[in-house]
Amino acid sequence: MIGQTQPARRRCIPCSESTGVLSDAEIERLHADLEHWEVKRGHHLARTFTFPDFAQALEFVNRIGAIAEEEGHHPDIHLAWGRVHVEIWTHKVDGLTESDFILAAKINEVCCNTEKQTRAASDTAPQQCATGACQ
Repeated sequence: MIGQTQPARRRCIPCSESTGVLSDAEIERLHADLEHWEVKRGHHLARTFTFPDFAQALEFVNRIGAIAEEEGHHPDIHLAWGRVHVEIWTHKVDGLTESDFILAAKINEVCCNTEKQTRAASDTAPQQCATGACQ
Protein backbone atom coordinates (compact mmCIF):
# COMPACT_ATOMS: atom_id res chain seq x y z
CA MET A 1 0.00 0.00 0.00
CA ILE A 2 0.90 3.64 -0.34
CA GLY A 3 2.20 4.10 3.22
CA GLN A 4 5.10 1.69 2.64
CA THR A 5 6.89 3.98 0.17
CA GLN A 6 6.72 7.72 -0.44
CA PRO A 7 3.72 8.15 -2.76
CA ALA A 8 5.54 10.48 -5.16
CA ARG A 9 8.14 7.73 -5.75
CA ARG A 10 5.51 5.12 -6.67
CA ARG A 11 3.92 4.49 -10.05
CA CYS A 12 0.22 4.69 -10.76
CA ILE A 13 -1.33 1.25 -10.99
CA PRO A 14 -3.30 0.45 -14.16
CA CYS A 15 -6.92 -0.50 -13.51
CA SER A 16 -8.02 -4.06 -14.01
CA GLU A 17 -11.39 -5.76 -13.76
CA SER A 18 -10.68 -6.36 -10.07
CA THR A 19 -9.89 -2.71 -9.28
CA GLY A 20 -12.44 -1.30 -6.90
CA VAL A 21 -12.96 2.04 -5.25
CA LEU A 22 -11.29 2.63 -1.91
CA SER A 23 -13.27 2.28 1.31
CA ASP A 24 -13.82 5.34 3.49
CA ALA A 25 -11.20 4.02 5.93
CA GLU A 26 -8.63 3.56 3.15
CA ILE A 27 -9.34 7.05 1.83
CA GLU A 28 -8.91 8.53 5.29
CA ARG A 29 -5.61 6.70 5.81
CA LEU A 30 -4.16 7.75 2.45
CA HIS A 31 -5.44 11.31 2.75
CA ALA A 32 -3.64 11.72 6.08
CA ASP A 33 -0.31 11.58 4.21
CA LEU A 34 -1.37 13.96 1.42
CA GLU A 35 -0.98 17.66 2.13
CA HIS A 36 -3.27 20.37 0.77
CA TRP A 37 -5.74 18.14 -1.10
CA GLU A 38 -9.42 17.83 -0.23
CA VAL A 39 -11.48 14.68 -0.56
CA LYS A 40 -14.78 15.65 -2.18
CA ARG A 41 -17.81 13.50 -1.38
CA GLY A 42 -15.54 10.46 -1.02
CA HIS A 43 -15.33 10.49 -4.82
CA HIS A 44 -12.39 12.65 -5.91
CA LEU A 45 -9.43 14.71 -4.77
CA ALA A 46 -9.34 18.45 -5.42
CA ARG A 47 -6.81 21.22 -5.02
CA THR A 48 -6.43 24.76 -6.31
CA PHE A 49 -2.97 26.19 -6.93
CA THR A 50 -2.34 29.94 -7.29
CA PHE A 51 0.32 31.72 -9.33
CA PRO A 52 1.26 35.35 -9.91
CA ASP A 53 0.34 35.24 -13.60
CA PHE A 54 -1.08 33.18 -16.45
CA ALA A 55 2.29 32.08 -17.85
CA GLN A 56 3.38 30.37 -14.62
CA ALA A 57 0.00 28.71 -14.22
CA LEU A 58 0.22 27.41 -17.79
CA GLU A 59 3.75 26.12 -17.21
CA PHE A 60 2.50 24.24 -14.16
CA VAL A 61 -0.37 22.72 -16.18
CA ASN A 62 2.15 21.50 -18.75
CA ARG A 63 4.23 19.89 -16.01
CA ILE A 64 1.13 18.14 -14.66
CA GLY A 65 0.36 16.98 -18.20
CA ALA A 66 3.81 15.44 -18.57
CA ILE A 67 3.38 13.52 -15.31
CA ALA A 68 -0.10 12.37 -16.33
CA GLU A 69 1.20 11.04 -19.65
CA GLU A 70 4.11 9.28 -17.97
CA GLU A 71 1.81 7.67 -15.40
CA GLY A 72 -1.08 6.94 -17.77
CA HIS A 73 -3.41 8.58 -15.25
CA HIS A 74 -5.03 11.86 -16.23
CA PRO A 75 -6.60 14.46 -13.90
CA ASP A 76 -9.18 17.06 -14.81
CA ILE A 77 -7.32 20.38 -14.99
CA HIS A 78 -8.95 23.81 -15.05
CA LEU A 79 -6.67 26.71 -16.01
CA ALA A 80 -7.47 30.36 -15.35
CA TRP A 81 -5.35 33.49 -14.96
CA GLY A 82 -3.09 32.80 -11.97
CA ARG A 83 -5.01 29.70 -10.91
CA VAL A 84 -5.00 25.97 -11.63
CA HIS A 85 -7.69 23.71 -10.19
CA VAL A 86 -7.02 19.96 -10.33
CA GLU A 87 -9.48 17.15 -9.70
CA ILE A 88 -8.39 13.52 -9.61
CA TRP A 89 -10.39 10.32 -9.59
CA THR A 90 -10.25 7.06 -11.48
CA HIS A 91 -12.85 7.47 -14.18
CA LYS A 92 -12.93 3.75 -14.98
CA VAL A 93 -14.28 2.91 -11.51
CA ASP A 94 -15.92 6.31 -10.91
CA GLY A 95 -14.20 6.85 -7.58
CA LEU A 96 -10.90 6.96 -5.75
CA THR A 97 -8.14 4.38 -6.09
CA GLU A 98 -4.61 4.28 -4.74
CA SER A 99 -3.34 5.71 -8.04
CA ASP A 100 -5.23 8.95 -7.40
CA PHE A 101 -3.27 9.55 -4.22
CA ILE A 102 -0.01 8.68 -5.97
CA LEU A 103 -0.74 11.16 -8.76
CA ALA A 104 -1.69 13.89 -6.26
CA ALA A 105 1.61 13.35 -4.41
CA LYS A 106 3.50 13.63 -7.70
CA ILE A 107 1.67 16.89 -8.47
CA ASN A 108 2.59 18.22 -5.02
CA GLU A 109 6.20 17.37 -5.75
CA VAL A 110 6.23 19.18 -9.11
CA CYS A 111 4.57 22.17 -7.42
CA CYS A 112 7.37 22.39 -4.90
CA ASN A 113 9.99 21.93 -7.65
CA THR A 114 8.34 24.79 -9.56
CA GLU A 115 8.58 26.88 -6.40
CA LYS A 116 12.30 26.15 -6.02
CA GLN A 117 12.93 27.22 -9.62
CA THR A 118 10.89 30.40 -9.11
CA ARG A 119 12.91 31.30 -6.00
CA ALA A 120 16.22 30.54 -7.75
CA ALA A 121 15.27 32.71 -10.73
CA SER A 122 14.33 35.60 -8.46
CA ASP A 123 17.44 35.08 -6.28
CA THR A 124 15.35 34.94 -3.09
CA ALA A 125 14.90 32.13 -0.62
CA PRO A 126 11.76 32.68 1.45
CA GLN A 127 10.76 30.03 3.93
CA GLN A 128 7.39 29.60 2.29
CA CYS A 129 6.41 29.25 -1.34
CA ALA A 130 6.89 32.42 -3.36
CA THR A 131 3.65 32.01 -5.30
CA GLY A 132 1.67 30.40 -2.52
CA ALA A 133 0.86 27.49 -4.83
CA CYS A 134 2.30 24.85 -2.51
CA GLN A 135 0.54 26.12 0.58
